[in-house]
Amino acid sequence: MGDALRTIHVVGHDDAVLAQVRSAIKADQDGYFAGWAVRHVPSHEDLLMAPPPPGDVLLVDAWARGRNVYEFLRQLAGRTRCRTFVVVEERNALAEPIARFCGGSGVLHRPVNVTKLRAALETAGGTLGALPTDNRGLSERGEFVLPEALLRHIASGEEDRSLVKALVDPATGLFNYAFLNYKLDEEFKRARRFDTPLACVMLGFEGQASTDVLRELAGIFLSVSRDTDVLGRFDESSFLFLLPNTGPDGAQVMARRVVQGAAERGLRDLVGDALDLAIGITNFPQRGLLHREDLYRQAREAYLEASRLGGGVVVSGS
Repeated sequence: MGDALRTIHVVGHDDAVLAQVRSAIKADQDGYFAGWAVRHVPSHEDLLMAPPPPGDVLLVDAWARGRNVYEFLRQLAGRTRCRTFVVVEERNALAEPIARFCGGSGVLHRPVNVTKLRAALETAGGTLGALPTDNRGLSERGEFVLPEALLRHIASGEEDRSLVKALVDPATGLFNYAFLNYKLDEEFKRARRFDTPLACVMLGFEGQASTDVLRELAGIFLSVSRDTDVLGRFDESSFLFLLPNTGPDGAQVMARRVVQGAAERGLRDLVGDALDLAIGITNFPQRGLLHREDLYRQAREAYLEASRLGGGVVVSGS
């Protein structure tokens, strides 16, 4: 590996990280980093304007000012084939999985030294395959960001807080609205890129329900879904499901099982009326469905039509 001319690009304003990387290269005793150079990149924008060549390495300081580092990783995905690591504190146990989730290769814990740097590069392997530039990180209407609560949680690195709390609705244990919005963008782009079906299901009821009823309803959702399905609470009395690799027939089967399960358990709202579930379904691909907003809009319109009819299942375009 040491026989190639490669560069480690240190992105951020922390001179300490830059100095640590330079010292690590000089401390190399067996020639692993022979021929490597170190370059300082003051801002994320500088890197995006001139992405490094394949084989180089990016070290992005988690303390960088003006931009969240994890959002930056998602924006960078597809623009470079470099291995990319986030430099974080030793106590930040959450950074590794989130960095990989956002398209990075992993993390480096401060202080950076030759042992940590070499171990990270050997674990990450060779250069990363480039992805299409529009497949993640940007929505059709501009830059798309991770949920704010999740970003705050990641940045804190506090081990006594659960990552799950930033993602889920506390009453039901399903994903919350912020993460649903994020997953809608991601799943739609994945379906469009790979030309695979995606079902969007909106489900709800009139009135209000107790926490116990909501939890029992969530249990029904989970019992009839797959591990790859994304189930979330949209608002007080409605839910949104994203079902990858699922056509109209599969989505209707799931919907009818939910209705049957709720009826069998005799679920009721706060005034004692039976929960009459209304369900709207739409599917990608179909004519005129070009953006994630279209997918959501059609599912909601079908849901409102089902509600107007007093419950049942309405499939958009059928």
